[in-house]
Amino acid sequence: MDTMRDRLAPAVSRLLDEDPRVAVVIAEIGKDGFADARRRHPDRVINVGIREQLLVGVGAGLALTGMRPVLHTFASFLVERPFEQVKLDLGHQGAGAVLVSAAASFDWPAGGYTHMAPGDVALLDTLDGWTVHVPGHPDEAETLLRHAVAAGDDKVYVRLSVQSNAHRRPVDGEHFVTVREGRSGVVVAVGPLLDTVLTATEGLDVTVLYATTVRPFDAAALRRATRAAGTDVVLVEPYLAGTSTSAANDALLDVPHRVLGLGVGRAELRRYGTAEEHTAAHGLDARSLRERISAFLGTRAGAGTSGTLGTSDTADTSGA
Repeated sequence: MDTMRDRLAPAVSRLLDEDPRVAVVIAEIGKDGFADARRRHPDRVINVGIREQLLVGVGAGLALTGMRPVLHTFASFLVERPFEQVKLDLGHQGAGAVLVSAAASFDWPAGGYTHMAPGDVALLDTLDGWTVHVPGHPDEAETLLRHAVAAGDDKVYVRLSVQSNAHRRPVDGEHFVTVREGRSGVVVAVGPLLDTVLTATEGLDVTVLYATTVRPFDAAALRRATRAAGTDVVLVEPYLAGTSTSAANDALLDVPHRVLGLGVGRAELRRYGTAEEHTAAHGLDARSLRERISAFLGTRAGAGTSGTLGTSDTADTSGA
């Protein structure tokens, strides 16, 4: 199966053909995928070179002229390095753009810590008005890219990953999807972690919600789920642990509740290894998730808490 990023250039190139407002700005990374589109639309496919601050500034300038710019590079170079430009050139100027990242968290460990950005969504959370899509399958990535480009002049972040679920789910760019229903807790699985969460919670009496659009946070879906499943909530996110705990707390502000945020820990893992090793080290593999979810929900998780997956001695680095 191709990756989400494999779908990026073909999908956006079609949008360039369809909509004269669409423009693409890249910073060397990904330029080969847009070679044909650049020949067809040389004025709307712009490579600024390895100048990520300029990448955002040019995108903001295009937006101020009425264009709909799509900006692409690795997450660490798209959100972290040019954050001042994201804050001022886009946010302060009231300019909209579609930021499409790759290699966030630890998708490419060989690139080292400079190419990892588990804090990207949390960082955007410090700014106002961002929509954040986290697809879990290449088909969903295409759908959400189209939603993002069509979203008027909004500020949208699309977080692509090499990790993927086996099958696509129906996504609409707004709502969580109920995948499994139970009575002893709610687990919100974000993007490419859904399959792992389903494996981890097999046999547990819990509701599983699937989130591919995390900002705005679908508070109504969480509230509906807790009416039947109770107000113990576990968030499993492929970026910094706890990123969405405040959103879940706000959704349940008027009822007693507990929230556990699982995700990538703050500890820097200096042995880069493989993506699978990073997943296990952060306790995001199925065995570790089952142990942590069961421990949080306790006996309320139902008779299946012991399950067949057993336990894991993986260290808990989430800080949750």
